[in-house]
Amino acid sequence: MKTGKLFFISIPLALAANTALTPALAGVNIQCPGDANDGIINAVPAPGPNYNAKVKCKHLSAGDGFITMADGSELYIFGFSNLTGIPQAQTASAGILTATSTAPSIVLDEGDKFYLSLTNVGTLKRPDLFDPHSVHFHGFPNAASIFDGEPEASAVIGMGSTFTYFYDIKEPGTYMYHCHVEASEHMQMGMLGNLYIHPAQDKGPAINGYRKFAYNDGNGATGYDVEFPIQMGSFDSNFHAKHIAVQPLPFADMKDDYPILNGRGYPDTISATGPAAPAEVADMHPNLTTTQPLSSKITVQSGKRALLRISNLNVTRNYTLAVMGLTMKVVGKDARILRAMSGTDPLQPLTQTGADLSYETNSVTLGSGETADVLIETAGVAPGKYFLYTTNLNYLSNGQQDFGGMMTEIEII
Repeated sequence: MKTGKLFFISIPLALAANTALTPALAGVNIQCPGDANDGIINAVPAPGPNYNAKVKCKHLSAGDGFITMADGSELYIFGFSNLTGIPQAQTASAGILTATSTAPSIVLDEGDKFYLSLTNVGTLKRPDLFDPHSVHFHGFPNAASIFDGEPEASAVIGMGSTFTYFYDIKEPGTYMYHCHVEASEHMQMGMLGNLYIHPAQDKGPAINGYRKFAYNDGNGATGYDVEFPIQMGSFDSNFHAKHIAVQPLPFADMKDDYPILNGRGYPDTISATGPAAPAEVADMHPNLTTTQPLSSKITVQSGKRALLRISNLNVTRNYTLAVMGLTMKVVGKDARILRAMSGTDPLQPLTQTGADLSYETNSVTLGSGETADVLIETAGVAPGKYFLYTTNLNYLSNGQQDFGGMMTEIEII
């Protein structure tokens, strides 16, 4: 699909591609049962006659865009952006060149019926490409393979088309999502996002003073006061530069030089507003202030407990995250509570009610596609700033600039 021959895409050609695409997207059909507002049930409370509070809907675009790294460099990316609440006729104008890093977070509750519509708005800066896209709900047990996002066994979405995925949400925990079409390329280019599911136990009575839990633990062992998604990753700026220059892509030579947490390098990781949107994006979308919307700063009141939902979707290497001066308690791994399986009836499934397998540490190492649920207890800890950072010390940098990269602050107040 990619060409190795150098040629230049003129601005008029790119705009022509945009114009041609816009009317094709005007008729997209967002599926959101019980909604009377064009599939924007979560954005505008106008339920239809078959409204069901358990139905959750989200609408994403898949396309391209730009981000600003902590040293001021700009990278061309593929990515997702949030179209939820945008009238369907405005899908193209709202979705083109608005890819974000990371992708919009997806947060659900156990028992939800989730409808996720994905519109492929095309790549404005690479109008020579007609890449399809998909959403892969990584680690989630789909009942039907058509909704899995894996190209060989499920649907993928061509440019100008929309597809609605359905998920019956039954398994709480920390997951992630990404495009699974030409996965090494599309994931390197930025099609990655946080995704996690709150357990049914959150709707029940308090246990040991907690009303929020990482899992249905039965005894409050995974209880917490405040949660933070932290997605590790990194980009190879040369790969991204080759992409927009329409040059052969150096898959075998990927060497990431921009380590990130939630799409940003330090000190941007702790910014409430994020780095400014690149000029090319801001000119087209004046109201879009940043294309890296998710902060990684962790703020906890003294005496409270924080849950870090850590995931890794990097395509080149494993990473270790360590915390200085605090203790991590790992209570979940890959969307499963850390408990031994138990059960004696061969006709019944095993249950996770056995021995407690959680453990305390000051670092966690995750390969691509892995997650960890980590509790940080602040009782008895002196207020102040603590650092969460990678022990891959050569990745504490932003490009050629020393000091930064995969690091953020934990502030206890």
